[in-house]
Amino acid sequence: MRISLIQLDIAFGNPTMNYAAVAHKICEAAATAPDCLILPELWTTGYDLTRLGDIADPEGEITKAFISSLAKQYSINIIAGSVASRQASGVTNSMFVFNRSGELVGEYSKLHLFRLMDEHLYLQPGEAKGLFLLEGTLCAGLICYDIRFPEWVRAHTAQGAEILFISAEWPLSRLSHWRALLISRAIENQCYVVACNRAGSDPANIFAGHSMIIDPWGEILCEASEGEEILTGDIDLHKVREIRVQIPIFADRRPELYD
Repeated sequence: MRISLIQLDIAFGNPTMNYAAVAHKICEAAATAPDCLILPELWTTGYDLTRLGDIADPEGEITKAFISSLAKQYSINIIAGSVASRQASGVTNSMFVFNRSGELVGEYSKLHLFRLMDEHLYLQPGEAKGLFLLEGTLCAGLICYDIRFPEWVRAHTAQGAEILFISAEWPLSRLSHWRALLISRAIENQCYVVACNRAGSDPANIFAGHSMIIDPWGEILCEASEGEEILTGDIDLHKVREIRVQIPIFADRRPELYD
C-alpha cells in the first residue's frame, strides 16, 4: 500500500484559502499514484479556536462534499485529517475517511481534548472509537493528543486494527515526544503508524512537521522535515501479521487483571 502524507502550512482561520491549498496538494500527490493519503489536524481553520463558532464547517458537510469529490476524481482513499465540525451540541474536532469511490467509510471525533491549548473551552469531545475498513484492512483514526493515551490506542488494535492513521498539530517544542510516542505506539501495538503533522506556525505556536511512517518493529520508514512537504512511502501489511505471530502479545494479554 502506498501512502502520501500532506504536511501542510495551514492558513490561520481561513477555510477558503486552506481548501484551495489542499485541492492543489492532493492533485500534486496524486501524481505518485498513492493508494491513500492523509491530511493534518484542523486543516480548514488551524487553531483559531475563539472564532470556531463562525468558521467551523456546519456538521462537516462542506468538507465531506469537497473531499468526496477529490477522492472520486483521483481514485484515492483519503483520510481527511480533521476539521472543526459545528454540531447542535457544539464544535467537534472530527476526522472523515473516504474511499476511492468518494464514499464516507469512517468518522471519528477527538476523544481527548488538550487543555494546554484550550481545546476543552471551545470543543466537544468525541464518544466513539475511530475504527474503519480501508480496502479490507481494519484501520484506526486518532488525533494528536490521543497518542499520549496508550490504553485508547490499544482499544483499537485489540480489535485487530493494523494501521494507525494519526492527524496532528504537534508543536516543535515537544518534537522529541512526538517521535518517541509514535515509535512506542507502533512497537507495542505491532502495527503501522502513519502520522501526519502540520508545518509552519500560528500566532501562538510553531509546529514540528516531521510527519512519518513507522513499521511494526518501530523502524521509521520515511520522515519529513519541518516545512511543507508531501511525504510518500510504501507499507507491507503482511509484516503486521508475521510479527503478531512471531511475538503474540495480543494472545498473551491478561486484561481481566489490568483494572
